[in-house]
Amino acid sequence: MYPQSFKNLIEELKKLPGIGPKSAQRLAFHVLSVHRDEIEKLSRALIETKKNIKNCPSCFSLSDNILCPVCEDLTRDRSVICVVEEPKDLIAVERSGGFKGQYHVLGGRISPLDGIGPDNLRIKELLRRLQQNAVSEIILALNPTTESEATAVYLTKIIKPLKIKVTRIAYGLPVGGDLDYTDEVTLTRALEGRREI
Repeated sequence: MYPQSFKNLIEELKKLPGIGPKSAQRLAFHVLSVHRDEIEKLSRALIETKKNIKNCPSCFSLSDNILCPVCEDLTRDRSVICVVEEPKDLIAVERSGGFKGQYHVLGGRISPLDGIGPDNLRIKELLRRLQQNAVSEIILALNPTTESEATAVYLTKIIKPLKIKVTRIAYGLPVGGDLDYTDEVTLTRALEGRREI
């Protein structure tokens, strides 16, 4: 029922993560409703992002310069590296304002069912950084999934022999959370991660 170019737009929008057929249709109608200048700005932003954004050669976060802003910042503690799965995880940690060290983005997590092994991640690059720099601690800030747990175990096994302290972020209850509505795994992790006050 739609013209072919409109159907093509819907099909392309459906390829975006989290966008199903209905959302793609709504977005396509939105594209039709806004002024052409707005669509041209969006098109330029998409093309410029794809052209200019690359991985930082040090930590593998996103950058439009030689190094990302964190790696360029000489005031950060270079003896502590926080290992995350993806650049969006780095941004989440950075937004907290509680970490002033360096990062390393793995580019995913070990997932044999998806055909992702240690060689598919930036683990060799992490080990190279550990050998070239005086690192005293690695913080594993991985997502609370089975695959991430396997990744954490693997990383701990290969980093511990280097005499570098390996820690993990605590998992537990969100601020404002209610014990009554907390699942058993989260509650167990919260109890395991308890600390003295």
